[in-house]
Amino acid sequence: MNQRMPIRFAGTGAYMPDEVITNEHFAGYLDTSDEWIQTRTGIRERRKSTEEEYTSVLARKASERALENASMDPKELDLIICATATPDYLFPSTASVIQGELGAVNAGAFDVSAACAGFMHAAAAASGLISSGIHETVLIIGAERLTRFIDNHERGTVVIFGDGAGAAVLTKSKSPEQSVLYCNLGCDGTRTEDIWLPAGGSRFPASHDTIDGRKHYMHMRGRDVYKFAVVKIIREIERALEATGLKADDLKLVIPHQSNLRIIESVRAKMGLPMEQFAVNIDRYGNTSAASVPVAFDEARRDGRVGDGDLVLMIALGAGLTWGTMIIQL
Repeated sequence: MNQRMPIRFAGTGAYMPDEVITNEHFAGYLDTSDEWIQTRTGIRERRKSTEEEYTSVLARKASERALENASMDPKELDLIICATATPDYLFPSTASVIQGELGAVNAGAFDVSAACAGFMHAAAAASGLISSGIHETVLIIGAERLTRFIDNHERGTVVIFGDGAGAAVLTKSKSPEQSVLYCNLGCDGTRTEDIWLPAGGSRFPASHDTIDGRKHYMHMRGRDVYKFAVVKIIREIERALEATGLKADDLKLVIPHQSNLRIIESVRAKMGLPMEQFAVNIDRYGNTSAASVPVAFDEARRDGRVGDGDLVLMIALGAGLTWGTMIIQL
């Protein structure tokens, strides 16, 4: 889609748990070190939720901050979309739990599952529903509690992922300049086992065998995903710029999914942009999956890196393998 959709990001918010897990924590019991982790991922530390901080709790706190930033009451919402790969339950939806806890009594609610690309899918769905006139004010959330699904002895995943949530309130804009310029979603369903959590669904419900086989933890083919991501992200950005007639230096900020600093640096080099033009927080939070883009977006808005009229490109790739790209003018 490369037609302008009159969408306004009225407010954003984020919530990160207080507990900080440094690289030294893993060096204490795994064959790894702070230098090894930083060199390969760019991560120094990540956040971990408490026993009481369910995904819905992280999401609610980020949502409350987004609503406050938008100067809106929860009752003004008519839809909530929560992007998460770590829902409170298989059913009901985590969005339903959030709706009840917020007191958003006039809002419908549903989840989307696209892992790290989830927030982009939620943003695309919300933009389309608002543009069509079906909904007027939509809260979208990316929230994850990944530390509950990581094998603490699997070096390839435990050092990468963290918990957190980001949210945004979308409404129809009154200015034609304030809009979504481009939106595209994609998937390569032949690569579903590149990032997956095998057990817990209807194919492999919980059993002694699945528990003994540690199939309730995330499994990832890290090298394969890395190679795919570098090529795919660059191609999707080129496609977005070509469709909109924009040049890379027209963008005020690029907000990539925070999966690996080396991927971000490869994309930056290909685009010929300075690192200052990229939002980066992976060093502080690790990979927070669907939360990474909205958290980085909220930080950029609050510290003044982006403001009214600025062009922002957001892009993420996740399990599925799925991806999503959006260019917005604030």
